[in-house]
Order: sequence, then structure tokens, then C-alpha cells
Amino acid sequence: MPAAQSAALHETLQRFRQSARWRPLEYLFWCLPVAAYFLFPGNYLLLSQIAVTSLFALSLDLIFGYAGIISLGHAAFFGVGAYTVGLLGMRGMGDPLTGLLLAAVFAAILGFLSSFLLLRGSDLARLMVTLGVALMLYELANKFSSITGGVDGIPGIEIKPILGLFAFDLFGRTGYVYAVVVLFVLFWVARRIVHSPFGQSLRGIQMNAQRMPALGVPVNHRLVAVYTLGAAYAGVAGAVLAQTNQFVSLSVLGFENSADLLLILILGGTGRLYGGLIGAIVFIVAKHFLSDMNPQYWQFWLGLALVLLVMFARGGILGTAAKWQEARRQKANNRQQEARA
Repeated sequence: MPAAQSAALHETLQRFRQSARWRPLEYLFWCLPVAAYFLFPGNYLLLSQIAVTSLFALSLDLIFGYAGIISLGHAAFFGVGAYTVGLLGMRGMGDPLTGLLLAAVFAAILGFLSSFLLLRGSDLARLMVTLGVALMLYELANKFSSITGGVDGIPGIEIKPILGLFAFDLFGRTGYVYAVVVLFVLFWVARRIVHSPFGQSLRGIQMNAQRMPALGVPVNHRLVAVYTLGAAYAGVAGAVLAQTNQFVSLSVLGFENSADLLLILILGGTGRLYGGLIGAIVFIVAKHFLSDMNPQYWQFWLGLALVLLVMFARGGILGTAAKWQEARRQKANNRQQEARA
């Protein structure tokens, strides 16, 4: 390898390593779930819902925020994961870790098969394909009620203790800790992926998919891989929801589930990993308090907040914060230059 190419490769790898380093604010962020466990002892079920929704939003961020594949049917993979755990629990096979693994596998298979349809069209066609897959699965689950329970769902799912030691309690303590641990592990894996050369190639595909083949990047293979990965993550999120609630219903496959997820990701900021997590926290907490304050018209206030966010903070919460930080940094640099002059 020529010296110039070797130096360029070394510089690229060094940049990847620097971007993959954990920052102090990230350590602080992951202290929040620990603090919430002690500060809100009566809200473990709500906290578990936030953790599950965060993982679900993370799965969409991988395909939308990094690869640019917009989806309105991501609930299909979420529902596959949930029903996998539900059907296993009905048959006495309620081991949590086995359920997570099988949910990821089945959701990944569906994602892999449907990904080839996404490669055949534009963004609008992809949107319709993802929505169509979710609608078909919803109707299939409703049709085969003898297996899925139909509109009644699958109640009373038997979930065994985690590792044979930690049983799921009625207060939701074990479920919350379990959901946070799964979220953190999969977030760590996703973080490693997006800061790898594979993740950088996804960024390039999102910015200019026509130019990437000239750089030796197999665009279609990358899109299939990340879509399959995002589907597996969504399946795990659905599995965790079914295990912590011990109940599965048709709502896990509903269009509203996919639409809310897209709103959550836009709210927090796309292509930042933490955007989905922060968006899930803000969305669910706001939904919880607004529905308590005004049960009939809470959606109006939530919709108004989202409209204002799109108008004045188009990059979402994290995107707006990054712009403010960059503006402050630019002002500080200008002041330094003026002082030197």
C-alpha cells in the first residue's frame, strides 16, 4: 500500500476511534435510569414503557436517521417480536432471553425479505411498501384469531424468571431494570455500528446514494443489512414489551404505533441515536401528564407542541441544541479573533 494511502487510512481510523469515545454527557444520561428507579418508585410501568419505546425509536433511527429509509410500517417488526414472545409463553416456553433471541430472528427474517421490495422504488414507494407490510400483518393477526387471540389478544403470558433468578413482579421493578439493561446493551452495539466504517458508509448513502458505488460501497447490500438490523431491534423491543406486560394485543401492529414512533424520532432528532431516546422520554411523559390534565383534548395540546417544534426547531431537540452550541462556539471564536486583532 502506498504511503499516502496508508496515511489516509490511518487518519480515517483515528477519526472513527475519536468519534466512538464516550463523552461526559453520555455517562450522565445513562445515570438517569438509575436515578429514576429510586426517585419514582410508583411509576415503574411508565418507566418501562419509556425504555421499550426508546429501543423501538432506536431501531427506526438506524434505518431512517442513518440510511434515509423512511417507514410508516415499522410496527410490523415490533408486533412480530411481541407475538413471538406471546406464542412461546402460551406453550410454556417463557424464558426471557430465548424469547428475545427468537423475536430478533423472526423480525430480522421479515425485515430481510421485505427489504428487497424497498430497493425497487423511491422514497414514496418505500413508504407505501412498509405501510402495506404492516397492514397485511395486522389483518393476518386479526384473521387467525385462533392463534393470535384476535381483538382479545394473548393475556396471561407466562414469563419465567430472568436467568432463573429474577422473577417479574407486579410492581414492575424487575421489568424496568430488565428493559433498561436490554436498551443499554443494544444501544452500545448500535453505537459501535454507526461509528464504524459501515456506519459511515450509511451516512454517505443517505447524502448521495448515486456516488457511493464509485467509492466501492455496495449500496443495496448496505441498505438490506441495516434494514434487517433495524427490524431485529424492533422485534426485541416488541418482545420486551410483551414480557414486561405479559400481554399482547393487535395494537402492537397498529398504524398508530408506527406514526407515533416517527413523531418521537422527529421530536428528538434523527441520525443521533440519543434523539430517539430523548424523544421517547419527552413524548411519553407529555402524553402521560396531558392525558391526566385534560383526558378529552390532550391530543390537541400535544399536536400543537409538535407543530411549534417543527416550525421553530426543525432539527428536533438534539438538532436545535447542536445549532445553539455551534452558534455559541462561533461567537466565541469571533471574539477571540477580534481580541487578537
